[in-house]
Amino acid sequence: MPMCGRYIFTEEPRKLYKRYDIEASKKIQLEIKTMYNIAPGFLVPVITGNSPNAIEIMKWGLIPHWAKDPKIGYKLINARAETVAQKPGFRASFRNKRCLVPATGFYEWQPTKAGKVPHLIQMKSREIFSFAGIFDVWKDVEGKEFKTFSIITTSPNELMQPIHNRMPVILKKKQEELWLEKEAPEESLIKLLKPFPENKMEAFIVSTRVNSPRNQDKELIQKV
Repeated sequence: MPMCGRYIFTEEPRKLYKRYDIEASKKIQLEIKTMYNIAPGFLVPVITGNSPNAIEIMKWGLIPHWAKDPKIGYKLINARAETVAQKPGFRASFRNKRCLVPATGFYEWQPTKAGKVPHLIQMKSREIFSFAGIFDVWKDVEGKEFKTFSIITTSPNELMQPIHNRMPVILKKKQEELWLEKEAPEESLIKLLKPFPENKMEAFIVSTRVNSPRNQDKELIQKV
């Protein structure tokens, strides 16, 4: 399973709007719901722009605007921090289309002799946080637009090291405005793509039921 390949958003929509200081249309409000097992291909809320912030529903798995086949999105769910500014599939989005991906936790699978063991990683405070994301807008032959995104990953912090060799880039709240700033210098953005402090996070084993994205109930996030 890729890193980062699953995450959760378990807060009610009004807390999402308050956290990012946004107003959402009734259409978007109806599309936002609690999700305990978000997988690539899912439609989820993403924060774009600033002054003011905006919220949009996008599909997880970035399809570059120049792509011939939209199935490429399933291969581009993550972008590596070390190469996101250079890779053809990501560099234009990194320069011009950055976003925040709201989450309350993410899953990762630890390899063991007995098989892969799923863990849930979240903030000790249980607060909403933001993955650093990039997005693009792809059009099909009829001109219909599809908005898609990718989550940036980096090296693991000390909490994540025993579980996996990568982790998603989690931005500190004070860094979010810079990430969304359209004219932000590339050097300043690269500096944000670091492991999040492990002392603010916790991880624990959860049920293997999380292996299937068909399972979407609250029991998935309980300790085993």
